[in-house]
Amino acid sequence: MSTPIPDHRPDPHPRGASSDEPAALDACGMPVPPGLVSRRAMVAGAGAVGAVAAPLALAVPARAAKPKRPAYERPQKHLLIQNAYLVSVDPEIGNKRGVDIEVRNGRIRRIGRNLKAARATRIDATGMIVMPGFVETHFHMWSTLGRNFVGDGFEYFAAKSATVAAYRPRDFYNSVTLGLAEAANAGITTVHNWAHNVRSPEYAEAELRAHRDSALRARYSYGHRDGQPATQTIDFADIDRVRQKWFAAGRFQGLVDLGVNLRGPSNLATFTTEMAAARERRLPVSVHSGQGPTTAVKPAQLDAMGYLDRDFLVAHNLPATAEDRAAMKRTGSPVSFSPHSDLRLGTAGGYHPQLLKSKADGITISLSFDASSLAPINMFESMNLTWNLGIPWIGTDTADLPPVLLSDVIRWATLGGAQALGIDDLVGSVTPGKRADLVMIRQGDLNMAPAADVESAIVRSATPANVDTVLVDGRILKRGGELVAFDVPTIVRKAARSAYQVRTRTGGRLTPTTTGVPAY
Repeated sequence: MSTPIPDHRPDPHPRGASSDEPAALDACGMPVPPGLVSRRAMVAGAGAVGAVAAPLALAVPARAAKPKRPAYERPQKHLLIQNAYLVSVDPEIGNKRGVDIEVRNGRIRRIGRNLKAARATRIDATGMIVMPGFVETHFHMWSTLGRNFVGDGFEYFAAKSATVAAYRPRDFYNSVTLGLAEAANAGITTVHNWAHNVRSPEYAEAELRAHRDSALRARYSYGHRDGQPATQTIDFADIDRVRQKWFAAGRFQGLVDLGVNLRGPSNLATFTTEMAAARERRLPVSVHSGQGPTTAVKPAQLDAMGYLDRDFLVAHNLPATAEDRAAMKRTGSPVSFSPHSDLRLGTAGGYHPQLLKSKADGITISLSFDASSLAPINMFESMNLTWNLGIPWIGTDTADLPPVLLSDVIRWATLGGAQALGIDDLVGSVTPGKRADLVMIRQGDLNMAPAADVESAIVRSATPANVDTVLVDGRILKRGGELVAFDVPTIVRKAARSAYQVRTRTGGRLTPTTTGVPAY
Protein backbone atom coordinates (compact mmCIF):
# COMPACT_ATOMS: atom_id res chain seq x y z
CA MET A 1 0.00 0.00 0.00
CA SER A 2 1.29 3.41 -0.91
CA THR A 3 1.85 6.12 1.66
CA PRO A 4 -1.35 8.17 2.06
CA ILE A 5 -1.27 11.53 0.34
CA PRO A 6 -1.75 14.24 2.98
CA ASP A 7 -4.94 16.24 2.70
CA HIS A 8 -3.89 19.85 2.29
CA ARG A 9 -4.42 22.79 0.01
CA PRO A 10 -1.69 22.92 -2.62
CA ASP A 11 0.94 25.62 -2.25
CA PRO A 12 0.25 28.27 -4.92
CA HIS A 13 3.97 28.08 -5.79
CA PRO A 14 4.93 24.40 -5.39
CA ARG A 15 8.61 23.77 -4.81
CA GLY A 16 10.44 22.99 -8.00
CA ALA A 17 7.84 24.52 -10.28
CA SER A 18 9.13 26.82 -12.98
CA SER A 19 8.06 30.42 -12.57
CA ASP A 20 7.75 30.62 -16.37
CA GLU A 21 5.32 27.73 -16.64
CA PRO A 22 1.81 28.22 -15.22
CA ALA A 23 0.83 25.48 -12.81
CA ALA A 24 -1.98 23.09 -13.71
CA LEU A 25 -5.12 23.78 -11.74
CA ASP A 26 -7.27 21.35 -9.83
CA ALA A 27 -11.05 21.32 -9.99
CA CYS A 28 -11.30 24.08 -7.38
CA GLY A 29 -9.03 26.37 -9.39
CA MET A 30 -5.93 25.76 -7.25
CA PRO A 31 -2.48 24.75 -8.54
CA VAL A 32 -1.70 21.02 -8.41
CA PRO A 33 1.76 20.25 -6.98
CA PRO A 34 3.89 17.93 -9.12
CA GLY A 35 3.29 14.30 -8.26
CA LEU A 36 -0.01 14.86 -6.42
CA VAL A 37 -2.08 13.20 -9.12
CA SER A 38 -1.49 9.47 -9.25
CA ARG A 39 0.75 8.62 -12.23
CA ARG A 40 -1.13 5.39 -12.66
CA ALA A 41 -4.41 7.29 -12.85
CA MET A 42 -2.95 9.72 -15.37
CA VAL A 43 -1.79 6.87 -17.59
CA ALA A 44 -5.12 5.16 -17.26
CA GLY A 45 -6.92 8.38 -18.04
CA ALA A 46 -5.05 8.92 -21.28
CA GLY A 47 -7.59 6.86 -23.22
CA ALA A 48 -10.94 8.58 -22.92
CA VAL A 49 -13.06 5.65 -24.00
CA GLY A 50 -10.99 2.59 -23.11
CA ALA A 51 -11.77 0.41 -20.11
CA VAL A 52 -9.83 -1.68 -17.63
CA ALA A 53 -11.36 -5.11 -17.37
CA ALA A 54 -12.18 -6.20 -13.84
CA PRO A 55 -13.57 -9.50 -12.58
CA LEU A 56 -17.21 -9.06 -11.66
CA ALA A 57 -19.18 -10.77 -8.93
CA LEU A 58 -22.62 -9.31 -9.33
CA ALA A 59 -25.75 -10.61 -7.67
CA VAL A 60 -27.88 -9.58 -10.68
CA PRO A 61 -26.91 -10.64 -14.22
CA ALA A 62 -26.19 -7.83 -16.65
CA ARG A 63 -29.32 -6.90 -18.57
CA ALA A 64 -29.50 -5.88 -22.19
CA ALA A 65 -30.00 -2.17 -22.64
CA LYS A 66 -33.58 -1.27 -23.53
CA PRO A 67 -34.74 1.84 -25.32
CA LYS A 68 -36.07 4.28 -22.75
CA ARG A 69 -38.26 7.31 -23.11
CA PRO A 70 -36.50 10.47 -21.97
CA ALA A 71 -37.69 11.43 -18.51
CA TYR A 72 -39.19 14.71 -19.66
CA GLU A 73 -41.55 12.80 -21.97
CA ARG A 74 -43.17 10.92 -19.10
CA PRO A 75 -46.78 11.92 -18.48
CA GLN A 76 -47.72 14.94 -16.38
CA LYS A 77 -50.86 13.86 -14.55
CA HIS A 78 -53.75 16.05 -13.53
CA LEU A 79 -53.48 15.86 -9.74
CA LEU A 80 -55.41 17.12 -6.74
CA ILE A 81 -53.38 17.01 -3.53
CA GLN A 82 -55.84 17.18 -0.65
CA ASN A 83 -55.76 18.24 3.01
CA ALA A 84 -52.06 19.15 3.20
CA TYR A 85 -50.22 21.26 5.72
CA LEU A 86 -48.77 23.76 3.24
CA VAL A 87 -45.39 25.43 3.80
CA SER A 88 -45.48 27.58 0.69
CA VAL A 89 -42.35 29.80 1.06
CA ASP A 90 -44.54 32.39 -0.65
CA PRO A 91 -44.87 35.43 1.67
CA GLU A 92 -48.35 36.15 0.33
CA ILE A 93 -49.60 32.62 1.04
CA GLY A 94 -47.58 31.55 4.08
CA ASN A 95 -48.19 28.31 5.98
CA LYS A 96 -51.71 26.85 6.08
CA ARG A 97 -53.47 23.71 7.32
CA GLY A 98 -56.03 21.72 5.37
CA VAL A 99 -55.03 23.00 1.93
CA ASP A 100 -55.71 21.46 -1.48
CA ILE A 101 -53.34 21.98 -4.43
CA GLU A 102 -54.37 21.35 -8.02
CA VAL A 103 -51.60 20.45 -10.48
CA ARG A 104 -52.26 20.38 -14.20
CA ASN A 105 -49.91 20.25 -17.20
CA GLY A 106 -46.93 20.41 -14.85
CA ARG A 107 -48.09 23.67 -13.29
CA ILE A 108 -49.60 24.61 -9.92
CA ARG A 109 -53.06 25.73 -11.00
CA ARG A 110 -54.90 26.47 -7.75
CA ILE A 111 -54.41 26.46 -3.99
CA GLY A 112 -57.40 26.50 -1.64
CA ARG A 113 -59.73 24.48 0.55
CA ASN A 114 -62.25 21.91 -0.67
CA LEU A 115 -61.21 22.28 -4.28
CA LYS A 116 -63.05 20.33 -6.97
CA ALA A 117 -61.20 19.01 -10.01
CA ALA A 118 -63.08 16.63 -12.26
CA ARG A 119 -61.10 13.61 -13.45
CA ALA A 120 -58.00 14.60 -11.44
CA THR A 121 -56.06 11.87 -9.66
CA ARG A 122 -56.43 12.51 -5.94
CA ILE A 123 -53.52 12.30 -3.52
CA ASP A 124 -54.44 12.25 0.15
CA ALA A 125 -51.97 14.49 1.99
CA THR A 126 -53.59 14.15 5.40
CA GLY A 127 -50.83 14.19 8.02
CA MET A 128 -48.29 15.44 5.49
CA ILE A 129 -46.37 18.65 4.88
CA VAL A 130 -46.34 19.87 1.29
CA MET A 131 -43.55 22.29 0.43
CA PRO A 132 -41.45 23.36 -2.56
CA GLY A 133 -38.80 20.93 -3.74
CA PHE A 134 -35.27 21.74 -2.57
CA VAL A 135 -33.01 23.66 -4.95
CA GLU A 136 -29.31 22.77 -4.64
CA THR A 137 -26.79 25.19 -6.18
CA HIS A 138 -23.27 23.64 -6.22
CA PHE A 139 -22.68 19.89 -6.66
CA HIS A 140 -19.71 18.26 -8.43
CA MET A 141 -21.72 15.30 -9.61
CA TRP A 142 -19.02 13.55 -11.64
CA SER A 143 -17.44 12.31 -8.38
CA THR A 144 -20.60 11.11 -6.62
CA LEU A 145 -19.55 7.46 -6.77
CA GLY A 146 -16.25 8.42 -5.07
CA ARG A 147 -17.98 9.47 -1.85
CA ASN A 148 -16.28 6.73 0.15
CA PHE A 149 -12.83 6.93 -1.43
CA VAL A 150 -11.88 9.30 1.39
CA GLY A 151 -10.49 8.15 4.71
CA ASP A 152 -8.38 9.32 7.62
CA GLY A 153 -5.26 10.98 6.27
CA PHE A 154 -6.69 10.76 2.75
CA GLU A 155 -9.45 13.31 2.55
CA TYR A 156 -11.17 15.29 -0.17
CA PHE A 157 -8.32 16.93 -2.08
CA ALA A 158 -6.03 13.91 -1.86
CA ALA A 159 -8.72 11.45 -2.98
CA LYS A 160 -9.94 13.74 -5.75
CA SER A 161 -6.46 14.43 -7.10
CA ALA A 162 -5.51 10.75 -7.04
CA THR A 163 -8.59 9.61 -8.98
CA VAL A 164 -9.50 12.58 -11.16
CA ALA A 165 -8.03 11.15 -14.38
CA ALA A 166 -9.13 7.57 -13.73
CA TYR A 167 -12.77 8.12 -14.67
CA ARG A 168 -14.12 7.09 -18.07
CA PRO A 169 -17.19 8.69 -19.69
CA ARG A 170 -19.41 5.80 -18.60
CA ASP A 171 -18.21 6.36 -15.02
CA PHE A 172 -19.41 9.96 -15.31
CA TYR A 173 -22.80 8.72 -16.52
CA ASN A 174 -23.09 6.25 -13.65
CA SER A 175 -21.90 8.80 -11.10
CA VAL A 176 -24.25 11.58 -12.19
CA THR A 177 -27.17 9.14 -12.40
CA LEU A 178 -26.43 7.97 -8.85
CA GLY A 179 -26.41 11.57 -7.63
CA LEU A 180 -29.64 12.45 -9.42
CA ALA A 181 -31.48 9.45 -8.00
CA GLU A 182 -30.22 10.17 -4.50
CA ALA A 183 -31.26 13.81 -4.84
CA ALA A 184 -34.77 12.88 -5.99
CA ASN A 185 -35.13 10.46 -3.10
CA ALA A 186 -34.23 13.28 -0.68
CA GLY A 187 -36.75 15.77 -2.08
CA ILE A 188 -34.18 17.75 -4.07
CA THR A 189 -35.93 18.70 -7.29
CA THR A 190 -33.23 20.97 -8.80
CA VAL A 191 -29.46 20.43 -8.82
CA HIS A 192 -26.60 22.55 -10.11
CA ASN A 193 -24.23 20.10 -11.76
CA TRP A 194 -20.97 22.05 -11.42
CA ALA A 195 -19.07 20.02 -14.04
CA HIS A 196 -15.49 20.99 -13.25
CA ASN A 197 -13.71 17.99 -14.71
CA VAL A 198 -14.88 17.86 -18.33
CA ARG A 199 -12.04 15.82 -19.77
CA SER A 200 -13.35 15.69 -23.37
CA PRO A 201 -16.63 16.07 -25.26
CA GLU A 202 -17.40 12.41 -24.50
CA TYR A 203 -17.48 13.21 -20.79
CA ALA A 204 -19.90 16.09 -21.29
CA GLU A 205 -22.09 13.81 -23.41
CA ALA A 206 -22.15 11.20 -20.65
CA GLU A 207 -23.28 13.72 -18.04
CA LEU A 208 -25.96 15.17 -20.30
CA ARG A 209 -27.29 11.69 -21.08
CA ALA A 210 -27.64 11.14 -17.34
CA HIS A 211 -29.70 14.33 -17.10
CA ARG A 212 -31.79 13.22 -20.07
CA ASP A 213 -32.53 9.90 -18.39
CA SER A 214 -33.56 11.48 -15.09
CA ALA A 215 -36.47 13.81 -14.49
CA LEU A 216 -34.85 16.40 -12.25
CA ARG A 217 -34.58 20.07 -13.01
CA ALA A 218 -30.93 21.12 -13.30
CA ARG A 219 -28.29 23.51 -14.46
CA TYR A 220 -25.35 21.93 -16.24
CA SER A 221 -22.34 24.24 -15.83
CA TYR A 222 -19.61 23.20 -18.23
CA GLY A 223 -16.10 23.76 -16.89
CA HIS A 224 -12.42 22.93 -17.27
CA ARG A 225 -10.51 19.68 -16.89
CA ASP A 226 -8.97 19.11 -13.47
CA GLY A 227 -5.26 19.75 -13.99
CA GLN A 228 -5.80 21.93 -17.06
CA PRO A 229 -3.04 24.54 -17.55
CA ALA A 230 -3.99 27.96 -16.25
CA THR A 231 -3.36 29.52 -19.65
CA GLN A 232 -5.72 27.14 -21.45
CA THR A 233 -9.33 28.29 -21.70
CA ILE A 234 -12.26 25.95 -21.34
CA ASP A 235 -13.60 24.43 -24.54
CA PHE A 236 -16.14 26.97 -25.77
CA ALA A 237 -16.27 25.26 -29.16
CA ASP A 238 -17.63 22.18 -27.42
CA ILE A 239 -19.94 24.33 -25.30
CA ASP A 240 -21.38 25.65 -28.56
CA ARG A 241 -21.81 22.07 -29.81
CA VAL A 242 -23.49 21.04 -26.56
CA ARG A 243 -25.75 24.06 -26.64
CA GLN A 244 -26.90 23.32 -30.18
CA LYS A 245 -27.35 19.58 -29.68
CA TRP A 246 -28.94 19.51 -26.24
CA PHE A 247 -30.43 22.92 -25.53
CA ALA A 248 -31.26 24.79 -28.74
CA ALA A 249 -33.02 21.66 -29.98
CA GLY A 250 -35.17 21.62 -26.84
CA ARG A 251 -34.23 18.07 -25.84
CA PHE A 252 -34.76 18.87 -22.15
CA GLN A 253 -37.98 20.84 -22.70
CA GLY A 254 -36.87 23.49 -20.22
CA LEU A 255 -35.94 21.14 -17.37
CA VAL A 256 -32.18 21.69 -17.75
CA ASP A 257 -30.34 24.89 -18.61
CA LEU A 258 -26.72 25.55 -19.53
CA GLY A 259 -24.07 27.55 -17.68
CA VAL A 260 -20.30 27.66 -17.24
CA ASN A 261 -18.05 27.46 -14.21
CA LEU A 262 -14.78 29.36 -14.34
CA ARG A 263 -11.56 29.30 -12.31
CA GLY A 264 -11.58 32.96 -11.33
CA PRO A 265 -9.03 35.69 -12.04
CA SER A 266 -5.90 33.94 -10.68
CA ASN A 267 -4.83 33.98 -14.33
CA LEU A 268 -6.36 37.24 -15.44
CA ALA A 269 -5.86 36.80 -19.18
CA THR A 270 -7.57 33.40 -19.20
CA PHE A 271 -10.39 34.60 -16.99
CA THR A 272 -11.16 37.70 -19.05
CA THR A 273 -11.13 35.65 -22.24
CA GLU A 274 -13.52 33.12 -20.73
CA MET A 275 -15.79 35.82 -19.30
CA ALA A 276 -16.00 37.50 -22.71
CA ALA A 277 -16.96 34.18 -24.29
CA ALA A 278 -19.56 33.49 -21.58
CA ARG A 279 -21.05 36.97 -21.88
CA GLU A 280 -21.18 36.72 -25.67
CA ARG A 281 -23.22 33.53 -25.28
CA ARG A 282 -25.31 34.94 -22.39
CA LEU A 283 -24.40 32.01 -20.17
CA PRO A 284 -24.69 32.23 -16.37
CA VAL A 285 -21.32 31.98 -14.61
CA SER A 286 -20.25 30.41 -11.33
CA VAL A 287 -16.90 30.50 -9.52
CA HIS A 288 -15.32 29.16 -6.34
CA SER A 289 -14.53 32.17 -4.18
CA GLY A 290 -12.47 30.15 -1.72
CA GLN A 291 -12.66 28.69 1.77
CA GLY A 292 -9.45 30.32 2.96
CA PRO A 293 -7.80 33.71 2.55
CA THR A 294 -4.99 32.46 0.30
CA THR A 295 -7.40 31.17 -2.37
CA ALA A 296 -9.89 34.01 -2.30
CA VAL A 297 -11.70 35.32 -5.34
CA LYS A 298 -12.71 38.84 -4.33
CA PRO A 299 -16.24 39.86 -5.35
CA ALA A 300 -15.29 43.55 -5.07
CA GLN A 301 -12.56 42.94 -7.65
CA LEU A 302 -15.02 41.14 -9.91
CA ASP A 303 -17.46 44.02 -9.51
CA ALA A 304 -14.78 46.54 -10.47
CA MET A 305 -14.22 44.47 -13.61
CA GLY A 306 -17.94 44.73 -14.40
CA TYR A 307 -18.71 41.03 -13.95
CA LEU A 308 -20.96 40.75 -10.90
CA ASP A 309 -24.70 40.44 -11.51
CA ARG A 310 -27.59 38.08 -10.73
CA ASP A 311 -26.17 35.53 -13.15
CA PHE A 312 -22.79 35.35 -11.40
CA LEU A 313 -22.91 32.77 -8.59
CA VAL A 314 -20.16 32.74 -5.95
CA ALA A 315 -19.58 29.50 -4.01
CA HIS A 316 -18.17 29.41 -0.46
CA ASN A 317 -17.12 33.08 -0.22
CA LEU A 318 -15.71 32.57 3.28
CA PRO A 319 -13.00 35.27 3.04
CA ALA A 320 -15.43 37.98 1.83
CA THR A 321 -15.04 41.46 3.31
CA ALA A 322 -17.72 44.08 3.94
CA GLU A 323 -16.70 45.63 0.61
CA ASP A 324 -17.21 42.29 -1.15
CA ARG A 325 -20.65 41.79 0.40
CA ALA A 326 -21.68 45.34 -0.49
CA ALA A 327 -20.79 44.65 -4.12
CA MET A 328 -22.81 41.42 -4.09
CA LYS A 329 -25.82 43.11 -2.53
CA ARG A 330 -25.75 45.99 -5.00
CA THR A 331 -25.43 43.73 -8.06
CA GLY A 332 -27.67 40.90 -6.83
CA SER A 333 -24.86 38.34 -7.12
CA PRO A 334 -25.87 35.27 -5.06
CA VAL A 335 -23.79 33.06 -2.77
CA SER A 336 -23.86 29.29 -2.34
CA PHE A 337 -22.83 28.05 1.10
CA SER A 338 -21.88 24.37 1.38
CA PRO A 339 -22.33 23.85 5.14
CA HIS A 340 -20.41 20.60 5.61
CA SER A 341 -17.65 21.46 3.14
CA ASP A 342 -17.29 25.00 4.48
CA LEU A 343 -16.70 23.59 7.96
CA ARG A 344 -14.41 20.75 6.95
CA LEU A 345 -12.32 22.77 4.51
CA GLY A 346 -12.92 26.24 5.89
CA THR A 347 -9.43 27.43 6.67
CA ALA A 348 -10.90 30.91 7.05
CA GLY A 349 -12.61 29.62 10.20
CA GLY A 350 -15.75 28.03 8.85
CA TYR A 351 -18.77 29.65 7.29
CA HIS A 352 -20.60 30.71 10.48
CA PRO A 353 -19.49 34.38 10.59
CA GLN A 354 -19.80 34.84 6.83
CA LEU A 355 -23.29 33.35 6.88
CA LEU A 356 -24.51 35.76 9.57
CA LYS A 357 -22.91 38.76 7.85
CA SER A 358 -24.33 37.76 4.47
CA LYS A 359 -27.81 37.49 5.95
CA ALA A 360 -27.48 40.83 7.71
CA ASP A 361 -26.23 42.47 4.50
CA GLY A 362 -29.15 41.17 2.46
CA ILE A 363 -27.27 38.90 0.05
CA THR A 364 -29.18 36.19 -1.83
CA ILE A 365 -28.20 32.98 -0.01
CA SER A 366 -28.52 29.39 -1.20
CA LEU A 367 -27.33 26.02 0.12
CA SER A 368 -25.36 23.26 -1.57
CA PHE A 369 -23.33 20.09 -1.03
CA ASP A 370 -20.07 20.68 -2.97
CA ALA A 371 -19.30 16.94 -3.32
CA SER A 372 -20.68 13.70 -1.93
CA SER A 373 -17.31 13.01 -0.27
CA LEU A 374 -17.78 16.21 1.75
CA ALA A 375 -21.49 16.19 2.57
CA PRO A 376 -24.51 13.91 2.57
CA ILE A 377 -26.92 14.60 -0.30
CA ASN A 378 -29.49 15.63 2.27
CA MET A 379 -30.87 19.17 2.40
CA PHE A 380 -32.58 18.46 5.72
CA GLU A 381 -29.19 17.93 7.33
CA SER A 382 -27.74 21.01 5.61
CA MET A 383 -30.61 23.12 6.94
CA ASN A 384 -30.29 21.65 10.42
CA LEU A 385 -26.53 22.29 10.54
CA THR A 386 -26.97 25.83 9.24
CA TRP A 387 -29.70 26.65 11.74
CA ASN A 388 -27.70 25.24 14.65
CA LEU A 389 -24.64 27.29 13.74
CA GLY A 390 -26.59 30.41 12.80
CA ILE A 391 -26.37 32.21 16.14
CA PRO A 392 -24.28 35.25 17.07
CA TRP A 393 -21.18 34.31 19.05
CA ILE A 394 -20.37 36.40 22.09
CA GLY A 395 -17.01 38.14 21.89
CA THR A 396 -16.85 38.03 18.08
CA ASP A 397 -17.80 40.46 15.34
CA THR A 398 -21.07 38.53 14.92
CA ALA A 399 -22.27 39.27 18.47
CA ASP A 400 -24.79 41.94 17.44
CA LEU A 401 -26.05 40.31 14.24
CA PRO A 402 -29.53 38.75 13.94
CA PRO A 403 -29.66 34.96 14.25
CA VAL A 404 -30.61 32.54 11.49
CA LEU A 405 -34.26 31.51 11.77
CA LEU A 406 -35.97 28.28 10.81
CA SER A 407 -37.80 30.15 8.06
CA ASP A 408 -34.45 31.47 6.78
CA VAL A 409 -32.94 28.05 6.14
CA ILE A 410 -36.14 26.72 4.56
CA ARG A 411 -36.16 29.72 2.21
CA TRP A 412 -32.44 29.35 1.38
CA ALA A 413 -32.96 25.67 0.56
CA THR A 414 -35.86 26.44 -1.80
CA LEU A 415 -36.60 29.95 -3.04
CA GLY A 416 -33.06 31.19 -2.32
CA GLY A 417 -31.66 28.40 -4.48
CA ALA A 418 -34.12 29.23 -7.25
CA GLN A 419 -33.11 32.90 -7.07
CA ALA A 420 -29.42 31.94 -7.17
CA LEU A 421 -30.02 29.98 -10.38
CA GLY A 422 -32.32 32.61 -11.87
CA ILE A 423 -35.36 30.29 -12.00
CA ASP A 424 -37.43 31.77 -9.17
CA ASP A 425 -40.15 32.64 -11.67
CA LEU A 426 -40.54 28.88 -12.22
CA VAL A 427 -39.90 27.18 -8.87
CA GLY A 428 -38.84 27.72 -5.27
CA SER A 429 -42.28 28.35 -3.74
CA VAL A 430 -45.72 26.78 -3.89
CA THR A 431 -47.36 29.55 -5.90
CA PRO A 432 -50.14 29.31 -8.50
CA GLY A 433 -48.60 29.60 -11.95
CA LYS A 434 -45.23 28.12 -10.99
CA ARG A 435 -44.11 24.67 -12.07
CA ALA A 436 -45.16 21.81 -9.81
CA ASP A 437 -41.86 20.88 -8.12
CA LEU A 438 -43.28 19.65 -4.82
CA VAL A 439 -42.31 17.49 -1.84
CA MET A 440 -44.64 15.71 0.57
CA ILE A 441 -43.25 14.82 4.01
CA ARG A 442 -44.92 12.47 6.50
CA GLN A 443 -45.46 14.15 9.88
CA GLY A 444 -46.53 10.95 11.64
CA ASP A 445 -43.27 9.02 11.29
CA LEU A 446 -41.50 8.02 14.48
CA ASN A 447 -38.74 10.64 14.18
CA MET A 448 -41.18 13.43 13.24
CA ALA A 449 -44.04 12.99 15.70
CA PRO A 450 -45.38 14.95 17.38
CA ALA A 451 -44.91 17.74 14.82
CA ALA A 452 -45.90 20.81 16.81
CA ASP A 453 -43.99 23.59 15.00
CA VAL A 454 -44.02 22.48 11.37
CA GLU A 455 -40.94 24.53 10.36
CA SER A 456 -39.01 23.08 13.29
CA ALA A 457 -40.09 19.59 12.21
CA ILE A 458 -38.79 20.18 8.68
CA VAL A 459 -35.42 21.61 9.76
CA ARG A 460 -34.67 19.71 12.95
CA SER A 461 -36.37 16.32 12.59
CA ALA A 462 -37.02 15.37 8.97
CA THR A 463 -34.76 13.12 6.91
CA PRO A 464 -35.03 11.78 3.34
CA ALA A 465 -36.74 8.69 4.80
CA ASN A 466 -39.74 10.89 5.69
CA VAL A 467 -40.17 12.07 2.09
CA ASP A 468 -43.29 10.32 0.83
CA THR A 469 -43.83 11.93 -2.58
CA VAL A 470 -41.73 14.02 -4.95
CA LEU A 471 -42.97 15.82 -8.06
CA VAL A 472 -40.87 17.60 -10.65
CA ASP A 473 -42.74 19.55 -13.31
CA GLY A 474 -45.85 17.65 -12.30
CA ARG A 475 -44.26 14.22 -12.83
CA ILE A 476 -44.19 11.82 -9.90
CA LEU A 477 -40.65 10.64 -9.13
CA LYS A 478 -41.27 9.21 -5.66
CA ARG A 479 -44.54 7.91 -4.24
CA GLY A 480 -45.30 6.14 -1.00
CA GLY A 481 -41.66 6.47 0.03
CA GLU A 482 -40.37 4.61 -3.04
CA LEU A 483 -38.58 6.00 -6.08
CA VAL A 484 -40.75 5.17 -9.07
CA ALA A 485 -38.80 7.01 -11.78
CA PHE A 486 -35.41 5.34 -11.21
CA ASP A 487 -34.21 1.74 -11.47
CA VAL A 488 -32.36 1.86 -8.16
CA PRO A 489 -30.82 -1.67 -8.18
CA THR A 490 -29.35 -1.06 -11.64
CA ILE A 491 -28.06 2.39 -10.69
CA VAL A 492 -26.35 1.01 -7.58
CA ARG A 493 -24.88 -1.94 -9.47
CA LYS A 494 -23.44 0.26 -12.23
CA ALA A 495 -22.05 2.76 -9.73
CA ALA A 496 -20.36 -0.08 -7.84
CA ARG A 497 -18.80 -1.36 -11.05
CA SER A 498 -17.53 2.10 -11.98
CA ALA A 499 -16.14 2.71 -8.50
CA TYR A 500 -14.30 -0.61 -8.62
CA GLN A 501 -12.75 0.23 -11.98
CA VAL A 502 -11.79 3.78 -10.96
CA ARG A 503 -10.07 2.39 -7.85
CA THR A 504 -8.32 -0.30 -9.91
CA ARG A 505 -6.98 2.27 -12.37
CA THR A 506 -5.85 4.55 -9.54
CA GLY A 507 -4.06 1.92 -7.50
CA GLY A 508 -2.17 2.66 -4.31
CA ARG A 509 -4.29 2.74 -1.19
CA LEU A 510 -7.47 2.66 -3.31
CA THR A 511 -6.65 -0.71 -4.87
CA PRO A 512 -9.68 -2.96 -4.21
CA THR A 513 -9.06 -5.71 -1.70
CA THR A 514 -11.79 -7.91 -3.20
CA THR A 515 -11.53 -9.95 -6.39
CA GLY A 516 -14.60 -8.42 -7.93
CA VAL A 517 -17.25 -5.75 -7.66
CA PRO A 518 -19.24 -6.04 -4.42
CA ALA A 519 -22.72 -7.45 -5.00
CA TYR A 520 -25.62 -5.24 -3.89
